[in-house]
Amino acid sequence: MEAKAVAKYVRISPQKVRLVVDLVRGKKVEEAQKTLLFTRKVAAGMVGKVLKSALANATQNPNIDEKILYVKEIFVDQGPSLKRFRARAQGRSAGIKKRTSHITIILDEQ
Repeated sequence: MEAKAVAKYVRISPQKVRLVVDLVRGKKVEEAQKTLLFTRKVAAGMVGKVLKSALANATQNPNIDEKILYVKEIFVDQGPSLKRFRARAQGRSAGIKKRTSHITIILDEQ
C-alpha cells in the first residue's frame, strides 16, 4: 500500500531541492526525518513538510503499518518560472528567472 504527497509551486530552484532529496531516497521514514532535521539547507524544511504530509496520508489507511514505511520514490520536477527583470547599465535590463519546484514523495511498506 502506497501513500503519496505533493507540494506544488514551491518557491525554490529544483536544483537546490534535488541535493536534499537525494539524501533521503530509499531510507525509512524515521531515518529520513532525522536526516532532514539536521540538514542545513532551506530545502530540507520544505521536503520535511511534504514527508510529514505523506506520513499523515499513510496513517489514514488502517491497512498500512507506519512503523515499516520507507521512501519508495521521491523526486522534484520544475514548475513554472516567474520572469522578472533587473535594471543594468546604460538603460538596459537583464532577465531573472525565479524558479519553482514540484516535490513528490511516495511512501510504501517494506
